[in-house]
Amino acid sequence: MSIQNAEVKPSHFGFLLVHNYSMIAFSLAVESLRLANRAAEKTLYTWSVYTLDGNSVKASNGLVVRPDDSIDHAPEMKICFVCSGVEVADSWSKSLQFALRKIASRNHITLGALCTGSYLLARAGLLDGYKCTIHWENIASMREEFPKTQFSDDLFHIDRDRITCAGGQASLDMMLKIIGDTHGNKLAANISELAMCERIRNTEDRQRVPLHLHLGANQPKLTEAVTLMEANLEEPISLDELSSYVGISRRQLERLFQKHLNCVPTRYYLNLRLNRARLLLLQTSKSIVDIALACGFISAPHFSKCYRDMFSIPPRDERRKLQMMQSSEATNLAS
Repeated sequence: MSIQNAEVKPSHFGFLLVHNYSMIAFSLAVESLRLANRAAEKTLYTWSVYTLDGNSVKASNGLVVRPDDSIDHAPEMKICFVCSGVEVADSWSKSLQFALRKIASRNHITLGALCTGSYLLARAGLLDGYKCTIHWENIASMREEFPKTQFSDDLFHIDRDRITCAGGQASLDMMLKIIGDTHGNKLAANISELAMCERIRNTEDRQRVPLHLHLGANQPKLTEAVTLMEANLEEPISLDELSSYVGISRRQLERLFQKHLNCVPTRYYLNLRLNRARLLLLQTSKSIVDIALACGFISAPHFSKCYRDMFSIPPRDERRKLQMMQSSEATNLAS
């Protein structure tokens, strides 16, 4: 029986918006449902927009979508997506935790997260024992802060009654997967064409463009070496060990890095560790000593010197600068 002729009870989706949520992730999710109804020529999906208290909140781009109600008054939903974005920690509150746990306690409901919404679910204890994803900028800090949750760099991930998405265009990919699993891949393909989406990506696709796509398939040794570096940031391996694992000489490895990445292997490795450290510095409350150790530095002074050389500011000053900005923004919001 075709979708047009079948009797299908519409599935209702809820979207809980918090301050500074990602408009692109939210709008792509909603548009996917609208296009599903259009392509099927019947109402397969309905949706509502909620905030914690029923008042409007601004997206990170400054736009405002008027909510239908507060989340406490939300009817039964098949999926409730928590929509977040930048500065997600500022959106956390005990009231939000209570609301999320109340939703999770309902029968037959799936909790979802768009962009950094995974942080809010994890902090509420609702991702313990689950595998999920979040925007790549937040993965390092999330792994440190929530060890009971397994974070991947998937575009989106579905684990039982939890659905998480990295944000951006990945929101569309996730929704097409949900729609395709329920109503068939043909409908998902039709929606993709209406949205002029080149292809439907799945969980096999990763968030960041893999290095081998930048380098081409003819540089497998270099790609393997960088992959090993990325997997060993806390306990760096020596260049001799690296070349041995990859199966080429140290001199050959140095030539590959210089030719294709325009730097020596040790500098590339150091940059990887410092970039990871910066994410931890700005996204967690870990001490500078702990961050240094987590990124393979033998001492805080050595870490601080390397950090200052790369980012032109000591790590302690960078964190203090962030705290001052956050304090200023909080004051402006209160006034």
